[in-house]
Amino acid sequence: MGTVILVASGKGGTGKSMFSVNIGATFALREKSVVIVDMDMGLRNTDLYLGLENNVVYDAHDVMTGVCRIKQALIRDERFRDLCFMGASPTREMGEITPLHVKVLCEKLADMFDVVIVDAPAGIDDGLVVASAGADAVVILTTPEYASIRNADTLDKELVKLGIFKRYVVVNKIIPELMQAGYVPGLDKISGLLMPEIIGTILYDDNINISINLGIPIVLKPSTYIRRNFEMIAARLEERCLPEELL
Repeated sequence: MGTVILVASGKGGTGKSMFSVNIGATFALREKSVVIVDMDMGLRNTDLYLGLENNVVYDAHDVMTGVCRIKQALIRDERFRDLCFMGASPTREMGEITPLHVKVLCEKLADMFDVVIVDAPAGIDDGLVVASAGADAVVILTTPEYASIRNADTLDKELVKLGIFKRYVVVNKIIPELMQAGYVPGLDKISGLLMPEIIGTILYDDNINISINLGIPIVLKPSTYIRRNFEMIAARLEERCLPEELL
């Protein structure tokens, strides 16, 4: 049985989908079988970040409403040993999708893959409630801005109400010079404002923006500090979230 990791954020623009794609790719490079599920209905981006937008025929919504089987909606990324992707619906019509639909889908995918990455919609509305239904753990993406940190804290409290207790924070888009000058909150300050453990940081880097526009996960480039950074985050998640038999 695999582990379902939800990637969430309190607001848009934190790099949630970029993180979902690259952490999923990193797990695949670490010889785990992985599926990335885009649950951001109507605002899908994960297919673009993987460069697989032309391959999507069926999506997660089609699976949960019985239009197709799971295997018909899975798209294999041939650049990796065992990485698949399931797209989100291009429309935001989720009325017929309930938390139970998502829970059942996640359980079935966890029987097929070691790691299930669910890219949730930003914010704390009904989309979060639905997307989080099958989650074993959550990674909350935030940036070093007080508005983003406050929204991350609000999101974290909602996740506790939903009964999810394995929650971790990744701070994205860090510009060290601004942090050192005190223009933005430092990691100690962020850690003091948020309850979950910070398990990783990602520097602001133009190469990340380039990679997502090209549809190439940046971790595919070996021997870079960004690849090493994602490796460390993946290792921490494995230690905290994956069952012993998968380590």
